[in-house]
Amino acid sequence: MQIFEYNGSALVAMVGKNCFAIASDRRLGVQLQTIATDFQRISKIHDRLFLGLSGLATDAQTLYQRLVFRHKLYQLREERDMKPETFANLVSAILYEKRFGPYFCQPVIAGLGDEDKPFICTMDSIGAKELAKDFVVAGTASESLYGACESMFKDDMEPEELFETISQALLSSVDRDCLSGWGGHVYLVTPTEVKERILKGRMD
Repeated sequence: MQIFEYNGSALVAMVGKNCFAIASDRRLGVQLQTIATDFQRISKIHDRLFLGLSGLATDAQTLYQRLVFRHKLYQLREERDMKPETFANLVSAILYEKRFGPYFCQPVIAGLGDEDKPFICTMDSIGAKELAKDFVVAGTASESLYGACESMFKDDMEPEELFETISQALLSSVDRDCLSGWGGHVYLVTPTEVKERILKGRMD
């Protein structure tokens, strides 16, 4: 078992029409033993920018604290919030800085940029970015997430349809991965509001 699979995780971000959704599972495990069923993998950086961290949970928490610190410094200096593209560059630089002893994390970044254009991206543990216009996935359930998202995704979905699509993709994918599951956590972000919803797993 790889170190990335030690705690198990499932993360997905998907774009819609001037909106995006980011979702994760809620399981924290130590290999095959479940430790918690309410674990938070997605964090709000500001109202229009969210970060999901899959991989080793301890590294994810350390990396999150460093990123919040750097974002607060940026806010103090610039007197504005970071754009999603700028934040993705920051995450990439921090990961690459530690490339010889990396954080065992695979981040997923989702945000609304200029003119409410959704931006999503993921990267590996040393900061190599992968940009997408439809969806990005990460974690131990990523293979089944790719299949589910590929078959369910449609262009220019309205917020409610986007929520339904990402929720179904996540729940059907974690059923096929024994290291992630126990329901889901979904954030649906539009230019005017942020909706947070908890999904019940099939075992709850």
